[in-house]
Amino acid sequence: MIELLSPAGDFERLKFALRYGADAVYIGGKNYSLRANAINFTNEEIKEATKFAHSLNKKVYVTVNIVLHDENIDGLKEYLLFLDSVNVDAIIVSDIYIMNLWKELNLKMELHVSTQASTLNKETALFYKELGASRVVLAREASEQDIKEIKDYTGLDLEAFIHGAMCTSISGRCIMSNYATNRDANRGGCAQVCRWNFALDDENGNELGENYQMCPKDLNMAIYIKDMIDAGVNSFKIEGRMRSIYYIATVLSSYRKIIDDVINNRINDKTINYYLKVLNRCANRESNPQFFKGLPNYKDQYYNGNREVSNQDFLGVVLSNDNGLITLEQRNYFKKGTIVEFISPNFEETEYTIEDIYDEDMNLIEEANHAQMIVKFKTDIPLCKDDIMRLKTIDKESIL
Repeated sequence: MIELLSPAGDFERLKFALRYGADAVYIGGKNYSLRANAINFTNEEIKEATKFAHSLNKKVYVTVNIVLHDENIDGLKEYLLFLDSVNVDAIIVSDIYIMNLWKELNLKMELHVSTQASTLNKETALFYKELGASRVVLAREASEQDIKEIKDYTGLDLEAFIHGAMCTSISGRCIMSNYATNRDANRGGCAQVCRWNFALDDENGNELGENYQMCPKDLNMAIYIKDMIDAGVNSFKIEGRMRSIYYIATVLSSYRKIIDDVINNRINDKTINYYLKVLNRCANRESNPQFFKGLPNYKDQYYNGNREVSNQDFLGVVLSNDNGLITLEQRNYFKKGTIVEFISPNFEETEYTIEDIYDEDMNLIEEANHAQMIVKFKTDIPLCKDDIMRLKTIDKESIL
């Protein structure tokens, strides 16, 4: 089975991820998780999230992937027993102590090895298999040949990142944040020092007046999904537990269509080109395939500023459809005459030109210009709650 795996930083993101095409989600609890800045889930929320996902025949994996210090061990056993009792499908782990504890407790949920373990070779993967792991989340630096050899040698389920941020170090091995800010990247506190601007000096210590960064561009594997399936990847993972619902919906729906087209032998260059444009439009950083076909070069790295550009494409999210009267929560400015596009799990991207706009009291207005204001309009498009309205920026017909 080929799985599309999405991040979910809170319950709202989880619902959007599952609705827009994820087969499974990975979430973090309040402790033991590497995304300390995400909202994350309480124990009760983990229980409810798992129940909700299972009602849709989808899965929930919980990250328990920090590098443990002694003070983290207290309460860990009880936490793992709790996760198992609420039928979490798997835990994602990097510390061998937790792997051994999982085995000692004879837990029924699966054991997945985190990308923090930096698995890049078949012997390491086999080691984790012998500890009881059923899946290894490969390091982002794994090449196509690495993946094939690990799959052939171990038969493990292999999970690989396909979209999102890259680490400037080997995944899970960076200590720059700890060194510069005393915030431990391997315990959820990464300050992203690699994205800071540093002054450049010449050999005499004189500033050159330029800023220097050392961060890689983001990961985007859209053009290599078929090759990854052929290499043995079972689960395709998107990074970003702190990303917006718009990002999640756009990225999930794009990769869902790419994966389904590959599986059904209907993928083509024009389709890939269209979704590349969509994916690049919704992000604020440049992206590349990085390590899959070989070592990255200077084109895959930021040096003199990363030129992050945010757009205002996300115009609103549908709250309800009352016989063609749409209630929408606005997210960015639009007005009468704006050409928009709706994305939904239920139909293909659909273009629409905004006509009459009404406020909550059905008074005609010319524009939606206040953040998160509630507006209404009429359309025959079969919109549902949580469908998304975005600015029409890409002419799909001209590409396809």
